[in-house]
Amino acid sequence: MAKPSSVCVFCGSSFGRDPAWRAAAEATGRLLAEHGAEVIYGGGRVGLMGVVADAALAAGGRVTGIIPRHLARAEVEHGGLTELIETATMSERKVAMIDRSDAFVVLPGGLGTLDELLEVLTLRQLRQHAKPTVILDVGGYWSDLRRLFDRVVEEGYARPDIMGFLAWIERPEELPAALGL
Repeated sequence: MAKPSSVCVFCGSSFGRDPAWRAAAEATGRLLAEHGAEVIYGGGRVGLMGVVADAALAAGGRVTGIIPRHLARAEVEHGGLTELIETATMSERKVAMIDRSDAFVVLPGGLGTLDELLEVLTLRQLRQHAKPTVILDVGGYWSDLRRLFDRVVEEGYARPDIMGFLAWIERPEELPAALGL
């Protein structure tokens, strides 16, 4: 695996209940910047998304946000990024995020985060890319999803090799090794 120069971070636009998720988002942004990877993300200044961006910027990193116009108009876009790209739709945003990224990291998040992860996994299953994807399972947040993926394979709805598309880690400090940074 080649060292990724850009890493897309999928995560929540809110903080969630566990303070460990915010700490993980901050560490993720900082670590990616310290290892020279551009951060690609959803362009928001709110929630874990904003924390990742702010931490990467504070560490001297390059951060590109990709946000649909309707969210930019709602004034949730981050004003201090290296680059901010507006798209017409959420679907265009996903395409742009995936195209611009060499790897993906998934932090705690909601339906949007799940949608982004499933798009990346589906495209990988269809051999549209071979980019690494790392699930940062802080506090076991994604453990039920892992069980669901196991069930999908057990029931014959996906090949067993899909589990190899994902690296599951529990601490941000494991990110550089998991991504090959």
